[in-house]
Order: sequence, then C-alpha cells, then structure tokens
Amino acid sequence: MAQWYFSYGGNGERIGPLDDAAARAQARNRPDGYCWREGFAAWQPIRAVAELADAAATGTGATPPLPPPPPPAPTAGSGADAIDYRIVGHEMQFVEIELDPGESAIAEAGALMYKDAAVRMDTLFGDGSAASQGGGLMDKLLSAGKRVITGETLFTTVFTHTGSGKARVAFAAPYPGTVMAMKLSEHGGRLICQKDSFLAGARGVRLGLFFQRKILTGLFGGEGFVMQKLEGDGWVFVHAGGTVVQRELAAGERIDVDTGCVVAFHDGVDMDVRAVGGIKSMLFGGEGVFLATLTGPGTVWLQSLPFSRLAGRMLAAAPQGGGQRRGEGSILGGLGDLIGGDRDF
Repeated sequence: MAQWYFSYGGNGERIGPLDDAAARAQARNRPDGYCWREGFAAWQPIRAVAELADAAATGTGATPPLPPPPPPAPTAGSGADAIDYRIVGHEMQFVEIELDPGESAIAEAGALMYKDAAVRMDTLFGDGSAASQGGGLMDKLLSAGKRVITGETLFTTVFTHTGSGKARVAFAAPYPGTVMAMKLSEHGGRLICQKDSFLAGARGVRLGLFFQRKILTGLFGGEGFVMQKLEGDGWVFVHAGGTVVQRELAAGERIDVDTGCVVAFHDGVDMDVRAVGGIKSMLFGGEGVFLATLTGPGTVWLQSLPFSRLAGRMLAAAPQGGGQRRGEGSILGGLGDLIGGDRDF
C-alpha cells in the first residue's frame, strides 16, 4: 500500500503519510496542490496523477507554485525516523516525543499519556516492522508471536504526525523508575533488554528475541530463557525501576548482580549465573540461590528497584487473605518471616 504526501505550496502546509483511500479523499477535498509517493521523481499536480484524477476532478481550485521535494518515506533497510524528545519528571518519568510531518513513533499498547490532535494512532499486529517493510501475513504472525513469547501484547501502536508543523506525543512509565533514552546507532545497532523494559521508540526500530543459550542462565537468571532484542539505528526509550547505574566492563571484567536488577546490556556482554556461596548464604542471606554474572567487554545498565521486588513487598504488606506470601530471596518463606519478626503467630 502506497504512502501519499500532499503539499499546498506557498503556505508550506504538508499532509501525510496517507493510505490510498485517505489520499483519494484528500484529492477530492483539496485538489489544488501537489502530491508525492514512493516512485515519483518529484511532486506531481494532484489532477495529473492517474490514481487521484477521478477524485480530483470533483474538486475546485487553482494549482499553487511548486513546493520543494519531500523527504522519502521510510522503506526496507532505511534508517529510523529522526525524532526529537524530552524526558520529564524524576521518580515518575514520562517521555514526550516531538514529530515532524510524516514522522512516527511506536509504543507498547497502553503506554500513551497524551498526544496532539494531528497525531494519528494506528494499532498494528506485531511490532509494526513487517508492515513498514512490506511483509506478508507470515511475517506479521512471526512478529506477533515474538511479542507473546516476551510477555507483551499481540499489538503495537504507531503514532504518526499527519498535519503540519510540530506535534507531540507522550508515553508514561508503568511504575516508579527511570526512562532511558538510547540511540541504537551508538550501541552497535543492538541492545539486549529485560523482556518488559521497552516503552517506545522511533519508527524503524525492530523488536526481536534474544534466547539464553545456557540452561542455568535461562532457569535462574531472573529473565528466563527469552529476553528482548532492540535493533536499528534510531532512538528507543527503555524503562527501569528505581535508579539506573551504568557500568563499563573491560574485556574479561565481571560483575555479579542480583538477577532481577539487570535492565540491558551490549550484545558483546556475556550473561551467566553462579551460586551465591555456601548453604548458609542460600538459606539466610536473603539474596536467593543464584546471582547473575555479566562479563565484558561492553556496557551494562542496572536498576535499583526491579518490579518483582516492588510487587513482592506490596504483596507481603497486604492482609493475610490477600494472596500467597512469596519471599524475595530466602527459601525459608513463612518460617523466615517468623524469625525476622515480619509475621505474628
């Protein structure tokens, strides 16, 4: 399906991208301008384009002076949209993305905070990458299947600026923490993230799967066998719980981390697990049985408040009938609560 752009000369007004049906409606309502789609060498008068001629014939008006050529619409293999942004807040952050005409942002379903009226919202099956690159039904099914495996919904929302001037759309984090802006071209074109950390990004960014190759890492690494892989060259916005710390690891340098505190790392970083120590540490240390080990070279990002820890504390503070108590680290469970004074007889 073609993506159409319309321009109306001297006032610099530009509209698009529009699909075929919307383009014919635009030509019928305002035939006094120029249009462009992929495959055109330059702007064409609306009335001179065969696909729009019948719709334009019903309109009236004079053709304005020829405008400058538009930027080409994104195609397979092209870079992501060059969006602008600002991150607002401290403990409860959100990101506001500024779009030029024709630019788009993608986001997880339910992440929207607000948008300008000129921003059109479309829900796509999968992560939207197959649609933007002309993929077929099987590509869309595979894209959606990847999202289900990583714990996300079947759908992604695309927000496109269809008017003129600047327009803004904002996305809010789901729980207290930090929104990190990361340009993939500055990180080798790929980041490995925890499976629910992606918040939003520029159109053209691809969401994929990263499989843990080691059984123990998949079982006890905190994120399971499947993590999220972000690829491309544009901006992505990743949410982490609490405060974020960034560590640069040299080749062979290792850091031991609580399994839930890993947010993201470079593709060259190796993630594994190791036992915390002896039996005493496993039973009474409160840190669980395993720690995640990250070995360089590369950059890692760590969060101070994993959502699992926050949820566990909330559940522990709820009335006794509100749910099953799950200890954060110690395998003693309820007995540990009695010893620690957190539960009465």
